[in-house]
Amino acid sequence: MKKASITETKNRLSALLDRVRHGESVLIMDRDKPVARLEPVSASGDMAFEEWLREMERAGLVRRPGVEPSKLKWSEPIPRPKRGASILAALLAEREESR
Repeated sequence: MKKASITETKNRLSALLDRVRHGESVLIMDRDKPVARLEPVSASGDMAFEEWLREMERAGLVRRPGVEPSKLKWSEPIPRPKRGASILAALLAEREESR
């Protein structure tokens, strides 16, 4: 694994990224302490995200849309709140109704 200081990383980022593209990892050091690692992105990274998202759904922390975004009506005007209305109160009330 290649080690690079922050200065070297700033000055030679393109060259370091080229090494990463070829499968090598680069450890970025700040005053001899590791602070970051550049690693090649693999296809398994996408699978890890999907698995994480499924766990979040199971826990009830996120909910995927029922309709694909391309089928949503984006051309409609954005609704404006009535004068004196609280958007936060409306959001909290909507959350309570959904539970």
